[in-house]
Amino acid sequence: MRDHEVREGLRKAAEAHHPDRERMLAHVERGMADGRRTPAPRAPRGALPWLRITGAAAAVCSVLAAGAFVATSAGGGETRGGRTAAPPVPSASAPSAIPTAPGHVPELLAEDGPLRGDGVIDPHSNPYWAQSNVTLRTTQPLSSLTVELRVALTGGVRTTGSWRSLPVEDFTASAQEEGGFLVYRWTLKPGRTVPAGTHMFAGQYNHAEGERDAGGDYFTAHAARTTGRAVSVGDGFTVDR
Repeated sequence: MRDHEVREGLRKAAEAHHPDRERMLAHVERGMADGRRTPAPRAPRGALPWLRITGAAAAVCSVLAAGAFVATSAGGGETRGGRTAAPPVPSASAPSAIPTAPGHVPELLAEDGPLRGDGVIDPHSNPYWAQSNVTLRTTQPLSSLTVELRVALTGGVRTTGSWRSLPVEDFTASAQEEGGFLVYRWTLKPGRTVPAGTHMFAGQYNHAEGERDAGGDYFTAHAARTTGRAVSVGDGFTVDR
C-alpha cells in the first residue's frame, strides 16, 4: 500500500470517530468521588523528626520570649522619669552592727568670752539617718577656728556628708573614724576670718534602724580672736523636737 493511501485511510477513520461525551463525564465524576474517599497522604517518615524539632524550637522560643517580658517588667530598681526609684526599706529583722563604746564626754564649756556653742540633733532626722547641728555664736571676729563634731560609732553609723553656713572656700573639711567616733573636722584656712554672727556646722550620717541615742556625741570649737586670747567651747547634743 502506498503512503498516500495510508494517510487517506487514517484521515477518514479520524473523521468517522465521535467520542462518547456522556461516558467521559461519568468517568471523571467517579474519579473525583474516589479522591474524596481517599485519606490524605501522611508525611514521610523522614519528615517526622524534623517536625518534632520544629515544634520543640517553637515552644522554647515562646518560653524565652515570656521570660524576657517578665524580666523587663520586674525592673523595679531602675530609674523612672529621670528619678531613681526609692531603695527598699530595711527589714526590722536585719542584724545591726555591734555598738562601739564611745568613751566619756569631757567636761566642756558652752560659753567662753565672745564665743558660745550649742549642739542639736536636726528635727528632720529619721529612724535611718540623722544630722547633728553645731551652732556657734561669736560677738567678735575670729582669726582662727577649728570645729570638731564627734559622733559615737553606735550601730551602723556611716557618714553621708557635711556642710557649713560659712563660705566653703574658707575651710578645709574632713570626716574619718577615730577612737570609736566618726569625727567631722572643719579648719579655717590661714588668712581667712570668721565674722561676728551666728554660724552653723552640720554632719550627716546613716545609722541602724530606730531612734539613735546621741548621748555619747559631742563637739568642740577652738578659736582665736583677732584682738585677744584663744577661746574654746563645747557641748553634748539635745534632740530638737
